[in-house]
Amino acid sequence: MKSNHSLDFERLVMEHKSTIYSVCYMFTETKSEADDLFQEVLISLWQGMDSFRGDASLRSWIYRVSMNSCISYKRKKKIQTEPLEFSSGVMTADSPESRQAKLLHERISRLDPFDRAIVLLWLEDMSYDEIAAIVGISTKAVGVRLVRIKEKLKSL
Repeated sequence: MKSNHSLDFERLVMEHKSTIYSVCYMFTETKSEADDLFQEVLISLWQGMDSFRGDASLRSWIYRVSMNSCISYKRKKKIQTEPLEFSSGVMTADSPESRQAKLLHERISRLDPFDRAIVLLWLEDMSYDEIAAIVGISTKAVGVRLVRIKEKLKSL
């Protein structure tokens, strides 16, 4: 019989799998590295479940743990293998949407990890307040950073 901790974790993973993988994807350039990062994040989430106090929303906590895990992992490893391929059934490899998504990912991957994290959260339709809580800066600083990041992305 599974413990409540295991059941809670299983539910958390099922409900937030795409969110976790999205964070991993933004910090990688290969599918195998995204898969490795996903596993690292799951380990971090499992280890941190007992310490989650509910000060922030569960979603915010998952983003913070995911991003911190990815940033730490990227600092430790600098590997590159096969290019990441989109596996969405909606976009074909030749569709304009697929090319735009690949171009956007390429540009975002050139940003430093902190700016990448802010962009990811913004793309997930999080409020400036939520982004500020997750990355640990003021709401006003989030707005200023996003303006600078958007300008940087345009210039790339």
